[in-house]
Amino acid sequence: MPTTARIAPSCGPAVRAGEERDLRPVEGREADDELALLAKAVGHPARVQILRLLVRREACVCGDIVDELPLAQSTVSQHLKVLKEAGLIRGEIDGPRVCYCVEPRVLRRLKALVGSL
Repeated sequence: MPTTARIAPSCGPAVRAGEERDLRPVEGREADDELALLAKAVGHPARVQILRLLVRREACVCGDIVDELPLAQSTVSQHLKVLKEAGLIRGEIDGPRVCYCVEPRVLRRLKALVGSL
């Protein structure tokens, strides 16, 4: 069964109207700690694949992400958990399944932190 995508109420385009830019510093101890945490979360090719999939869809993916990856359900679930704990994605319950989408603010922050290297 192919993965289905839909826009959930809290998911949408990467930039939301009226959303202010993150002005926190991109250098210093706190920024270094934040970058290390986010880098660890994207430090596995499967998690990068999951992020790319969710970014391409620009919507919540409700369905079986496992169909998109050559990994077992339990492995995908573990990778989703790591990404969610880092704040890069969010998961919302939609009936019997969870709908995942990118957290655009955190993804932009990761890009800014990496760009400051």
